[in-house]
Amino acid sequence: MSEKEMSFEQKIENAKKILEKLLSPEITLEQSVKAYEEGIKELNEATKMLEEAKLKINQIKQSQ
Repeated sequence: MSEKEMSFEQKIENAKKILEKLLSPEITLEQSVKAYEEGIKELNEATKMLEEAKLKINQIKQSQ
């Protein structure tokens, strides 16, 4: 499944998994930086999806 096809819930779940990875005492600095970047990307994409959903809801409300 491509990133564009992932749902909001899947992106949040991925971010949670990345957080778990970051909390591991065995993760290296390089791995933690990469995981952090991935987590921020997932959260930003999820936030964008949430904002788009809010806009759609507001448009529906205004058209009624």
